Amino acid sequence: MAACVAGALAVLASGCGTTPMPPDTSGRPGATPGASGAKAGGSVPGTGTEAAPVVDGNTPPPAPREFRAAWVSTVANIDWPSRSNLSVAKQQAEALAILDRAKNLNLNAIVLQVRPSADAMYPSELEPWSEFLSGQQGRAPSPLYDPLQFWIEQAHARGLELHAWFNPYRARHATAKTPLTREHIANTRPAAVKSYGRYLWMDPGEAAASAHTQAVILDVVRRYDIDGVHIDDYFYPYPIEARGATAANGGAEAAALDTPSGAKSELEFPDQPSWQRYLLGGGQLGRADWRRQNVNQLIEALYQGIHKEKSWVRFGISPFGIGRPDRRPAGIVGFSQYDKLYADAETWLAKGWLDYLSPQLYWPVAQAPQAFDVLFDYWLAQNTRGRHVWPGLATSRIDNSAKAFAPEEIVKQIGVLRSRVGGNGHVHFSVAALMENRKGVSDQLKGASYQSAALVPATPWLGAEPPAAPSVATRRENGGLALKLGGNGGAARPAVQYAIWSRYGNEWRFAVAPAGRANLLLADDAARGAVSAVVVSAVDRLGNESERVQVLR
Repeated sequence: MAACVAGALAVLASGCGTTPMPPDTSGRPGATPGASGAKAGGSVPGTGTEAAPVVDGNTPPPAPREFRAAWVSTVANIDWPSRSNLSVAKQQAEALAILDRAKNLNLNAIVLQVRPSADAMYPSELEPWSEFLSGQQGRAPSPLYDPLQFWIEQAHARGLELHAWFNPYRARHATAKTPLTREHIANTRPAAVKSYGRYLWMDPGEAAASAHTQAVILDVVRRYDIDGVHIDDYFYPYPIEARGATAANGGAEAAALDTPSGAKSELEFPDQPSWQRYLLGGGQLGRADWRRQNVNQLIEALYQGIHKEKSWVRFGISPFGIGRPDRRPAGIVGFSQYDKLYADAETWLAKGWLDYLSPQLYWPVAQAPQAFDVLFDYWLAQNTRGRHVWPGLATSRIDNSAKAFAPEEIVKQIGVLRSRVGGNGHVHFSVAALMENRKGVSDQLKGASYQSAALVPATPWLGAEPPAAPSVATRRENGGLALKLGGNGGAARPAVQYAIWSRYGNEWRFAVAPAGRANLLLADDAARGAVSAVVVSAVDRLGNESERVQVLR
């Protein structure tokens, strides 16, 4: 690490290092040659035991490729803002601290919750301001600003992607305290919203509910320069035990994760009116299949609608981590999202209705009934269309509870992912654990797993035309080599990043810079001297890389 610090890009706040991350060189979706465990240089990447890659001294290695993201939850002020009544200045300071931590850790994406409960963390004509932002539903921040635009601009300035995360059907969270506004969907379309325990929930069987969710998401796609649309696992609600229908928030979700044994009486979701309307209209499906069809129709419509608006915006879904009961590997048991949430994630993969799947694999590797590695292999096997599979990691379980994870569990899980062909990404739930550096997890990730920056894997099924190669000029300065970058806008999709390799002695180091930053300085290394070779390429929004430009040999 000392060499990395000494040879850092003095102006560019990017990671450097020689961590042998899986390169994506085949151009085939999901392919990560060299990523299969001990076959990659005799060690498992991400365990801290990697050997330095052997490469031609005049040619840098392939660009490291891995989606490294963290969820930023706004519901109930889990991650941001820390309180619902913070001043605008403090909201922005907290956002910048999160983005700076992500950049320092060599993450490359943030998944920001912008629609917690049929409300908005941005100005919208379709839904009211969220109370989790300003303290009261419908109240704008004062002085007025656009939080989503702020996050996008600041993320992109740091070379981070920003994926906008929407809850598709929840209409009011159990922790909400302030009254609903007149423009909230529960008041404008009351027939589409049902009470379920302490929640309000849009009925997926009501066409008005689905149309409203689509309108909200596509409005954001049109108006904002986001890199992805992300929806979570809340389709039909997690079942509430009938006798505990007013139980505290989180009980149903926690019970699903803990996979309780024995049948319990569940509160039925009150969709009888839409179900009866379906039957009277000649519908032939059983109720469970009808519910799954309702969700499937939303997923397909979103995938098509998003790409019709902006072909480069990726669509990701984060379902519960255990698949449908009739396909599970031997020994895997637990909550069924297929039967309880009516989420048929296997069909979404088979139909290609998403660009990445982030199954919530919130169990340890050693927990056999829900083994992390077995579940990941299951989702890879379902991925017949070659989409990205970037699992969610339960980093927030690093706490002081009885079932707490050790930081080493998360490092181990990243190693498991990298040992599989196709294991080229993951998402931490949530950023709070990384901000707090719980039990040193951020230090361990930076030291063992994220020693180098990485590009997001390419998404060639949305477009494979590379950007134009950049123009690069160099000038020696006291203490380093100055780079002036530009001229990458000639392709159909202009570049948004530069990939930069710099050689010190016989060691290549890799860094990423946002395309908006034209002037960089490669600092001299106290031990290895000045940089002796520099190679630069341009990278577009879909991860396509231009021809490399060698500017110093």
